[in-house]
Amino acid sequence: MPENHPATVTDKRPGYGQLLRTRGAWTFLLPGFAARQPFAMLTLSTVLLVQHTTGSYGTAGAVSATTGVSMALFAPFTGKLADRFGQRAVLIPGVLLHTASVLALTLLALSGAPLWTLFVAAVPTGASTPQIGPMVRARWGVKLHGSPLMTTAAAFESVTDEFTFVLGPLFATALCTGVHPAAGLITEASLTLAGGLLFAAQRSTQPQPSRSTNDVHARVEHDSALRVPGVRVLIAAFLGIGAVFGGMQVSLAAFTESIGEPGLNGVLYGTFAAGNMLSGIVCGAVAWKIAPQRRLLLAYTALALTASGLWAAQSVLLLAGLGLLVGTCIAPALITGYTLVDRLVPSTARTEAFTWLTGAVALGQAAAVTVAGQLEDRLWDGAGFLVPMGGTVLALLVVAALRSRLVPPRVTKVVTRGAAHREPVAIGEM
Repeated sequence: MPENHPATVTDKRPGYGQLLRTRGAWTFLLPGFAARQPFAMLTLSTVLLVQHTTGSYGTAGAVSATTGVSMALFAPFTGKLADRFGQRAVLIPGVLLHTASVLALTLLALSGAPLWTLFVAAVPTGASTPQIGPMVRARWGVKLHGSPLMTTAAAFESVTDEFTFVLGPLFATALCTGVHPAAGLITEASLTLAGGLLFAAQRSTQPQPSRSTNDVHARVEHDSALRVPGVRVLIAAFLGIGAVFGGMQVSLAAFTESIGEPGLNGVLYGTFAAGNMLSGIVCGAVAWKIAPQRRLLLAYTALALTASGLWAAQSVLLLAGLGLLVGTCIAPALITGYTLVDRLVPSTARTEAFTWLTGAVALGQAAAVTVAGQLEDRLWDGAGFLVPMGGTVLALLVVAALRSRLVPPRVTKVVTRGAAHREPVAIGEM
């Protein structure tokens, strides 16, 4: 049996230990972790730097949102190119462009350049953000194709994403408030450069470029990720998750500044992200008997309910507790969404599908940062917390109305019953 197909899977629900013993996994996991860490630092570092130089959360949110929108628009294109030409061919020039763009944005902000130049620099900064998470997921697909460990891998990657959102905001806040307002972006660029190049160097684990195959059917399937109805539903759902991330970042920063304790921003956001990470660990270890589309609906119901109380919190302890609950509800939605992609999308289009979801989170985050910043500037302290509530409620309505599109397609086989009976008979589901 090939090494990519573990032969010792005997448990009903394989665990994380068995997953991490997959041969060659650590060669892309470690550099991948370093390269994806900056993703959680970029938005908040931009907000803190631009707010420092302009004095406006609304302006800072708009510049940061530009990076998010650019990333959301270009991420699927990047994923498609990676599927077609290989991850290394796309990642190396992308990492170099991203590093240069971040440094340019930092210098422009510090030099008091016209505001329009910040927006111009923010476009390539976001567009060139390396899509490490989807690329790692695609590499797991190569290593574990056909293995029960694929579900565990989806949970593990979601937990890893959440862990970056625990460390990233803490790093960004500590660097921007304790070292220099530009230290967050400079560190983000450095980590992206080093981690991205190391990840790109791991050529043996990257998926085979689809241009090298002569399978016409596979190439047609490769172009069809967005044509899958369930993917479009998941994109709308993940916009709501992005609204939580973006709204929390701006609103927590504004709240801690209003009480004269800006250093608490990283602690509060870290608490929110810690709840996300811990619930993700639990979700990945549970042998779920509930259908994934129903799990997604339940997860969004809980997320909308908890996010609806944020705007009323007036104390640090209450806000920390609510943030922890909101974070706890996000991971089940993320993990279930990524699991559904594995069931709904052909293997030749999964990297692109994953980048659509990543882009949706970024787009939702960008919109939330912009709206929350305006609300904080124009209304009362804490008004930005209305954004996570609105985003999750809208996402819940979409999932509830279109949950039937999240059901995996039915698989049929032709069974011959004799010379006179050759009609197709459905004998199972995917």
